[in-house]
Amino acid sequence: MLNLDLVLTFIILILTIILFIWDKLRSDLVALMSMMALMLTGIISTGEALSGFSNSVVVMIAGLFIVGAGIFRTGLAESTGKLVIKWAGGSELKLLILLMLVVAFLSAFMSNTGTVAMMMPVVISVAMRMQSSPSKFLMPLAYASSLGGVLTLIGTPPNLIVSQVLVDYGYEKLGFFDFTPIGLVALGTGMIFMILFGKYIVPDHKMNNNDGNNVSPSKLMKLYDISDKLWRIQVNPGTDLMEKKLKDLRLPSQYGLYILFIERMDSEHTTFRSKQLKFCARANTTIKESDILFVEGNEDKIKQFANDFQVTLLPPEDNKQNSLITKEHGVAEVLFTPYSRFLNQKIRDLQLTESHSLNILGMNRKGKCIFQALADEKIEFGDAILVQGEWKNIEMLAQESQHVVVVGKTSEEASQAKANGKAPIAGAIMLGMLLLMTFEIVPAVTAVIIAAMAMVFTGCLRNMDDAYSRINWQSVILFGAMLPMAIALEKTGGVQFLSDLFVNNLGRFGPVAVMGGFYLCTMIFSQFISNTATAVLFAPIAITSAIQLQVSPYPFLIAVSVAASMAFATPVASPPNALVMTAGGYTFKDFFKAGIPLQIVLLVVMLFAIPFFFPL
Repeated sequence: MLNLDLVLTFIILILTIILFIWDKLRSDLVALMSMMALMLTGIISTGEALSGFSNSVVVMIAGLFIVGAGIFRTGLAESTGKLVIKWAGGSELKLLILLMLVVAFLSAFMSNTGTVAMMMPVVISVAMRMQSSPSKFLMPLAYASSLGGVLTLIGTPPNLIVSQVLVDYGYEKLGFFDFTPIGLVALGTGMIFMILFGKYIVPDHKMNNNDGNNVSPSKLMKLYDISDKLWRIQVNPGTDLMEKKLKDLRLPSQYGLYILFIERMDSEHTTFRSKQLKFCARANTTIKESDILFVEGNEDKIKQFANDFQVTLLPPEDNKQNSLITKEHGVAEVLFTPYSRFLNQKIRDLQLTESHSLNILGMNRKGKCIFQALADEKIEFGDAILVQGEWKNIEMLAQESQHVVVVGKTSEEASQAKANGKAPIAGAIMLGMLLLMTFEIVPAVTAVIIAAMAMVFTGCLRNMDDAYSRINWQSVILFGAMLPMAIALEKTGGVQFLSDLFVNNLGRFGPVAVMGGFYLCTMIFSQFISNTATAVLFAPIAITSAIQLQVSPYPFLIAVSVAASMAFATPVASPPNALVMTAGGYTFKDFFKAGIPLQIVLLVVMLFAIPFFFPL
């Protein structure tokens, strides 16, 4: 006889699944509604409802977003991506095969969640370089991590759980590579399936490569053709420039030149050697002997200026872009709103140098770049100007949203610039995290938190605000709010009820049918609750049933472990699925469409493979 709480739990679960598939409400909102329904009906307490958000897996997901951001910010993902592209040879098929093999191998020895977190920015970087959609690779990436987890004893928690259950019941524990034959069959099946059918069932969300918000500083410099207008001039002893303030020279009006940076040797605060300083030029900046001036302007005017003041024109730098885009400085394009206070003003009257310490490098009017006599140009609606200065000052200008629009994600560009050159540090942090997780030196969640904090402390991420902004809170809320469903199913006897239903009805068809029933039941539940919880609930029932049928318990428990790990049909089925959901632009329906056919194929293959390697 079903009790009322059990009936209500099944009703809420069914309605939740329907809303997920309907896909008209955000998935995290549906999860919260499910959690609230269980709490308001009294099936679970308030503490049980909120316990999901204190779960270590939820904390790990949040931390791994931060770690992944550090990898992406420092350029480590891009560097690794270049190597992967080289191996793939520009072929999407080769890239798919290579990624699945690499991810599966790594997941066999370390956390599949950590592996996906490490490889996800790599995949995005590689896909963008190949001008392909990351969504075509991120879902197979998550699936490969789950398939790879079955290759070894430590690859996934269900493997360890079923091995411990065997020991508890007096059987010999499973060896480190006892899962490998089954894992190789599962991985091979999954890869063949993705190669043959992936292009039909994995969504291809096209990227908008013309989005103005994604114009990088380096692209802006090419667009405005600034690199050919950057010069270095050294101030010689005795020149008329010495001890003069920039505002008194009136270089923009007389020569059309703008001094952007000044490089100066400062020996006052060093004991053994002088220190080279590089700072933005200001109106009140006084020029000193031996200063190196970074100047923007026309070549003829530069030569005239150098001749008039008897200064030395230095050879150009190999990479002029590095002069403008550094950890502290950058460039950005500024548009003017229809009611901007800057409209109809001359460039010289904007006074961005005085008010925001920014230099104006050029103007874009209807696709034509203007540099000559720029100071006398009047701002018209539709004009854009290229400004240069410290990132913090560009961000301050962006706050004047009523008057200007600063194109691009300025804070993100600043973060990437600050993290430049720290790829080895990010790599070391990631490696350290994976080693801590692999050898279980500290709990996995502790290793992730340490790595996330290290990304901030070492400057791989700019600050804590930058770190928090990289967390996909939708995935965090979604996972945390669905965990109480597992508590409700266990508390009301729902899991036991379904398990008994399968065993009692399939027993007369033989042990293979019962094993298949456990596989199917475990597979279904693993779509909505963690694979660890699913294995904990089903493993004791499976071994008891095997003993009652007087057959070997090993194939029954292997079936539970493999089925618990093969969670492909929902984004909440596993942390890897949740990690790639938003990055790939996937919906619940996308996982449903791709995951169910793959799981059906694996179910059929495993019904033959498990008894072959582990006879009944």
